[in-house]
Amino acid sequence: MSSSDQALPVPLWRDRRFRRFWAGQSVSQFGDRITELALPLIAVGALHASTHQVAWLTALIWTPNLLAIVLGAWVDHRIHKRRLMVLADLVRAAVLLSLPAAYLLGTVTLSQLYAVAVLSGAAGVLFNTAYPPFFVHLVPRSSYVDANSKLSASRSASYVAGPAIGGALVQALTAPVAIVVDALTFLASAVLVGRLSIDEPPAAHGPAALPLLRRAREGLMLVVRHPVLRAGLGCAATVNFFTFVASSGLIVLFASRTLGLTAGVIGIAFGIGAIGSLLGAVIAPRISRRIGVGRSIVVGAVLFPAPVAIAAAADGPLWARAGTLAAAEFLSGVGVMLFDVNLNSLQANVIPDGVRSRVASAYSTINYGIRPVGALLGGFLATLIGLRVTLLVAAVGGSLSLLWLLPSPIPRIHSLTPGNSVAPDGDTGSET
Repeated sequence: MSSSDQALPVPLWRDRRFRRFWAGQSVSQFGDRITELALPLIAVGALHASTHQVAWLTALIWTPNLLAIVLGAWVDHRIHKRRLMVLADLVRAAVLLSLPAAYLLGTVTLSQLYAVAVLSGAAGVLFNTAYPPFFVHLVPRSSYVDANSKLSASRSASYVAGPAIGGALVQALTAPVAIVVDALTFLASAVLVGRLSIDEPPAAHGPAALPLLRRAREGLMLVVRHPVLRAGLGCAATVNFFTFVASSGLIVLFASRTLGLTAGVIGIAFGIGAIGSLLGAVIAPRISRRIGVGRSIVVGAVLFPAPVAIAAAADGPLWARAGTLAAAEFLSGVGVMLFDVNLNSLQANVIPDGVRSRVASAYSTINYGIRPVGALLGGFLATLIGLRVTLLVAAVGGSLSLLWLLPSPIPRIHSLTPGNSVAPDGDTGSET
């Protein structure tokens, strides 16, 4: 029997399997913050890369997500999802370790950095694609929100402390050597995940000989036809598109050039925003119990993008400009966690077993694929109409993502039970 079927689930704090997985993901998140800082520094410092080349480095990390829809169809027909996750962690560790090795030999090149970006990004997509069916067999249904809250809290905490830790390691060890630490975190994750004992989710039903692209199309069509998944994807893609219109780069540019804030003040404001994300992840289960999972998603869908308008309206003395930016980042951080924790939990509740990877990967392909488009539009609008107006456009457009949710069953779903699962083109059952 899978953990999802247990009548009286063990509290997550006492669940040794979840604690191991949580520990592995937490340490890996802190390692990622190191690499996010170290990779560009290697490109700029050791290889004297141009701005265009650094931009390509960032883009290549995201590029493998475009293949997620096909990869998900393949993963659904593999029985051992846990082994795929361990393999993904080992690949990421090996790829990252190639950088300090090449650095010590004096052979590191920009082409190698690009290869590391693509391969580590592809391994990350493999891990994330195998994760959804693994998650529902690790965590009881009644604990989905709590588990996602804890995992998101670790991620938020890594953004609070991670950059400082990463900066100190880069300064003390140099950027290439600091990447060893991230590689070790992936090895730790591989060991912890590999030692977990769970009932492996079954492979997808249907003939294995069914063409891969047809299986991928089935995953996409299930999302399109499913009232909860369709609305969730439309909302998430819209809100992410517009938040990338107001990307962190544009906000930094606005804070520096328009608001006249120093790099230190901007860093503090972003740090306060990360604290808001941590708080949002912690309180998400309590909020969802009080107002319902669906309404929490609705609140988060507005609270995530809308505060960008507050930042755009910043003016006055230095303390007011800095305080307004910090408040906007804090509120947005709370909003994104209310949105993510509850929507991720709801999706885990309604996606049928056997198609979880292909559905999740179809979702990710669209949701992640739209982000670079938003970033490009943001740069175009900033040049055409100015930074302040572009941020206002992003805030309004992101808030309009609410229109996907209101006519859907999502606002009426209070808690996660088998009774409120939704059939494609159907209605919710129980609104417990």
